[in-house]
Amino acid sequence: MLGPDHVLITDEQGKIQGIVPAKDAGDDIRHLDGILTPGFINCHCHLELSHMKGLIPEQSGLVDFVFKVVNERDFPDEAIADAIVKAENEMLANGIVGVGDICNNLSTLPQKSKERLAYYNFIEVSGWLPAVAEMRFERSLGFYEAFNKRQTSNAKRQTALVPHAPYSVSNDLWKRMAPYFSGSTVSIHNQETVFEDDLFLTGTGDFKRMYEMMKIDSSFFQPTGKSSLQSYIEKLNGARNVILVHNTFMKEEDVWAVSRQSSAVRQDFYYCLCINANQYIEKALPPVELFRKHNADMVIGTDSLASNRSLSILDELKTITKHFPAIPIPELLQWATCNGAKALQMDDHLGSFEKGKTPGVLILEALENGKMGESCSVRRMM
Repeated sequence: MLGPDHVLITDEQGKIQGIVPAKDAGDDIRHLDGILTPGFINCHCHLELSHMKGLIPEQSGLVDFVFKVVNERDFPDEAIADAIVKAENEMLANGIVGVGDICNNLSTLPQKSKERLAYYNFIEVSGWLPAVAEMRFERSLGFYEAFNKRQTSNAKRQTALVPHAPYSVSNDLWKRMAPYFSGSTVSIHNQETVFEDDLFLTGTGDFKRMYEMMKIDSSFFQPTGKSSLQSYIEKLNGARNVILVHNTFMKEEDVWAVSRQSSAVRQDFYYCLCINANQYIEKALPPVELFRKHNADMVIGTDSLASNRSLSILDELKTITKHFPAIPIPELLQWATCNGAKALQMDDHLGSFEKGKTPGVLILEALENGKMGESCSVRRMM
């Protein structure tokens, strides 16, 4: 992080011209009280669930949360569309410039076509029963093709088929998805609850109750005797980047497994923290210091308004600071900007103040003793 003896130079459109020592910047320098940062990258969001804000009680646990999302998400199209617009406006106001967004339908496509934010669309595939694999895959493939058709002519890869979670994707679905991973960023909900490992290790735990509530016969499933992550990680071969989302109950042996996989197949893995959603659903904290110990690449997500009070990266950073106060601001901002841009393959134009990029310019104000306390705010400059 550079000090006040440097000056950021942009053109009127916000394109970075350079960073120079103050003595070389000439006249007409604008002095600001705070920290200038590139625009924030939200690596995990469910924009299509914005209409469910406040509908699911806090600390209900993941199984009951998922059950309510699946069974209570149907609203009138107009209400869903209106909530999507308001949620995108909220992200813009909070300094977000790029989003990795989960899509299970086409409800967000009209708003995204306005190109107010840069989106990487994760077309989510799910289906636990092998018998529904073909039908579920073809449905998701239709959404994938629809999003690809609406991409601008100069857009790079912005859409990927991705698994929802290891407890909701059959082996048949994994096989159908695998050819589409090549060159993509792939996202997956990982170890968000302790019961996820229970399912794969011994076939026990609360997911058995979820399958029963959904009237799904899971008798076909054979436990692997390994953690959920170690049971599926090799199925991600071919993806350029992998974003592991939540990781709330990840253990050190799983972090080592990620390192081995990354080295073996030359993949970049990113650990996405959605700490406010973890607090909302299970009042749990991800093992942030474990990830830092292993020099893991971390990124930040907000999850959905069904599991969060806001779509604000700054709110996520404040909560991380509250529970892990030793993490310095430059490191937190790296997670929220350049790491996120790299994870979403947007680093050619977002994520850092490099000449020629248009990453957005934000100012963090009202810091408390150099920390992101409750009074800290963000303001968009460009």
